[in-house]
Amino acid sequence: MVFFGLSAVVFDFGAGLPMERWIPDPSLRLLLTGVCFAGTGSLVAISPLGRLSGGHINPSVSLAFWLHGKMRLLDFVGYVLAQMLGGALGAAALVGVWRKYASSVGNGMTRPGVGWPLGEVFAFEVAMTGMLVLFIFIFVSNERLMRWTPLMTWIVVAMMVWLEAPISGTSLNPARSVGPALVSGIWQDQWIYAVAPPLGGILGLLAFRACSRAGREVLTCKLFHAPNYRSIFKTGTRVTVTTSPPR
Repeated sequence: MVFFGLSAVVFDFGAGLPMERWIPDPSLRLLLTGVCFAGTGSLVAISPLGRLSGGHINPSVSLAFWLHGKMRLLDFVGYVLAQMLGGALGAAALVGVWRKYASSVGNGMTRPGVGWPLGEVFAFEVAMTGMLVLFIFIFVSNERLMRWTPLMTWIVVAMMVWLEAPISGTSLNPARSVGPALVSGIWQDQWIYAVAPPLGGILGLLAFRACSRAGREVLTCKLFHAPNYRSIFKTGTRVTVTTSPPR
């Protein structure tokens, strides 16, 4: 996700690449970048690997599921370590493949927008991550909606990238931010992206609990549930729905 998603950033905004001539409007290029970046995560979720692992990709998402009692501590720790390692390897691959073009966009680092106070940047990251986690929990706790979770995240994250990237860079994900910072060796203001998204994940979970009617249960901790793929998660409910579209 990090490599292909940030490759979209490089291709759309890298100095010397043709997208600036093809699409002169930066806002339109940013929307295209959001669609490609978010689409990468959604495609991971519906891939065989994503169906097996759950396709969280994001420590903030895994944190919310763990706090909700749906992951064992050891599994949660393993997921976060894997996500952080994947972010670092993806960023390293980006630098190795795109070289000077990746450097021209700061190797895909998430940074506060020019002129935006850090407090507001922090608040936006918390709010956007909280909204994403809330939507995920709403979808995975509904038999009719759960199969459409990857599509929902695609649309929501694409819109967040388009609207919020000029403010905070739209991290939503510590693994997505730590990787580029690590390969760049630049850590200025990166504490925001290590703290704000997990905090947003916690608040998104609390909002779900506050808004959910009594007895509503998380049916799957996978972003795309496939009955024929084993699950390590503790849903507490036997999922009998299928992933085939309704007739």
